[in-house]
Amino acid sequence: MLVGISLVALPLGACKTPTLVEKELREDLPQEFAMSKDTLNSGTMNWKEYFTDPYLNALIDTALQNNQELNIILQEIQMANNEVSAKKGEYLPSVSLGVGAAGEKVGRYTVQGASEATTDIKPGRETPEVVPDFMVGGFMNWEVDIWHKLRNAKKAQVMRYLSSIEGKNFMVTHLIAEIADAYYELMALDNQLTLIQQNIAIQSDALEVVRLQKKAARVTELAVRRFEAQVMKTKSLQYDVQQQIIEKENEINYLLGRYPQPIARNSVNFNTLVPDTIHAGIPSQLMANRPDIRQAELELEAANLDVKVARANFYPSLTLRAGLGLQSFNPAYLISTPESMLFNLIGDASAPLINRKAIAATYKNANAKQIQAIYKYEQTVLKAYLQVVNQLSSLHNLEMSYALQANRVDALTQSIQISNDLFKSARADYMEVLLTQRDALESKFELIETKKNQLHAFVQIYKALGGGWN
Repeated sequence: MLVGISLVALPLGACKTPTLVEKELREDLPQEFAMSKDTLNSGTMNWKEYFTDPYLNALIDTALQNNQELNIILQEIQMANNEVSAKKGEYLPSVSLGVGAAGEKVGRYTVQGASEATTDIKPGRETPEVVPDFMVGGFMNWEVDIWHKLRNAKKAQVMRYLSSIEGKNFMVTHLIAEIADAYYELMALDNQLTLIQQNIAIQSDALEVVRLQKKAARVTELAVRRFEAQVMKTKSLQYDVQQQIIEKENEINYLLGRYPQPIARNSVNFNTLVPDTIHAGIPSQLMANRPDIRQAELELEAANLDVKVARANFYPSLTLRAGLGLQSFNPAYLISTPESMLFNLIGDASAPLINRKAIAATYKNANAKQIQAIYKYEQTVLKAYLQVVNQLSSLHNLEMSYALQANRVDALTQSIQISNDLFKSARADYMEVLLTQRDALESKFELIETKKNQLHAFVQIYKALGGGWN
């Protein structure tokens, strides 16, 4: 039996920790958004309710199952969970079972060998024999967590595990918004292509009129060539849009984790899509809805615990070691108790003396990372607030802009027919017709672009409010 306690004597000031710079967390978030006064919040809606297009919802549902980046994050969450189990095991006793066998022959001219020569060695034999040793037993090693260093390390890892889950949630929100944006951009491209094809027909008809007028000597070859150039320019434009459609479809396919295939959609009513009324709620709701804010908050809590863990390194640690088993030079005697029984209990208490600078540096670094986490948290909250404000303003301004541009398109569309009639009656020249057609085409393109921006703001405000992950 062996029982012992090992202590390291320390000077009175050995446990004194360095003084650190502290940073208080700012919590001066505004009480409300300038353009939203109610507490209803569209960010709490399920994405299947927020997006009502069945084709878009089918794409999002596929992406949430197959997106490789999201699945990679899920594996990172599993690894973080494994780290929690590892940290938990560090403050629990370590118990192991062991079986051993050994043989020992001591030298003749040693204390033990000389003793055996006078007692155990047979007459005429002057060297010790090989003595076997058999042992079976259990052993325990346990660092007593007096200062909660190991428990705090485990709690910090739990915070990081929960943080990884929030990171996954933020990834879901981002993925849904990315697919919705790409889907609406694809619908806009479809409408642009249709618009181009309609203008090709209009311009081709105008070209035939000019050719007839040239035969009647009412216009010159220059007018014919200018109209032909305009038609060819518009035809070339459709191939550029077709390429953009292919690339946008493949962008969506990539997000869905699949090889290229057509994207099902209904783009006919794109220009009539009107974003639903958005309820931004109050800024304090961002704390609960935004996964990136909760992630930053959990990282801050983990950093706070890391400081406590680093500070505990200055204090004495107590380690207990124990063993219980059977030991004998003959296997037949192993079961003979209590003669073959062995046990021991050892306690070690120690504290750093020489390497305190290294421990102090680790402590200061933990404190610096804690302050860094505070700044990151404040930065995340500020960014979230500004994103909501920007998108609320964007929705309002785009609504006003779209109404004006729609009126402009109506006016220019009517001017095409008017210019054609005037040209046929020789009351307008061909340049007026060409300019009118060009302006009308550009205005319709701009109207489609504005509608796309409206829908983009509709998607981004949902993301800014923390919608999609729940």
